Amino acid sequence: MQTRTIVQFISASPDQSRRYEYSMDAFHASTKAWFDARYGTPTQAQVEAWPLIATGQHVLVSTPTGTGKTTAAFMWPLGSTSVLYVSPLKARNNDIQRNLLVPLAELQSQYTTDGAPWYEPKVMPRSGDTSATDRRRMQRHPPEILITTPESLNLLLSSVSGRGML
Repeated sequence: MQTRTIVQFISASPDQSRRYEYSMDAFHASTKAWFDARYGTPTQAQVEAWPLIATGQHVLVSTPTGTGKTTAAFMWPLGSTSVLYVSPLKARNNDIQRNLLVPLAELQSQYTTDGAPWYEPKVMPRSGDTSATDRRRMQRHPPEILITTPESLNLLLSSVSGRGML
């Protein structure tokens, strides 16, 4: 039986002077408190992506740098879904991983302060430089957030074990 995946495509050219409204009621109170303190209001990309992600749809967000793609992607997998983050440059993979780890540490601190249970999503980059040991580890225990390049994604999609990880 063939399955068909529908991907919702979001391509926003945000108006930086405009404030976008979005109800964050779907997020845990600690996540909302952290987001309000760190960012204030969501970006257009986040406002468009979150309702789609919340309903389990596959979403491709393609917007300029600094418009909230990373935060749009990683806020939902906190215990509920997985993210495949494709970056065109291998050098950016580690930057993206670092840009995720700091907010995740801040979120963990917020949850701890609030006395709320915290689940740490596993974030791993996958490129041609990923060691065989790490690749096997990813196959056995896939990360909730996988950061990869288009070339590595192609390799993942072309192998049974790679597709199983996704």
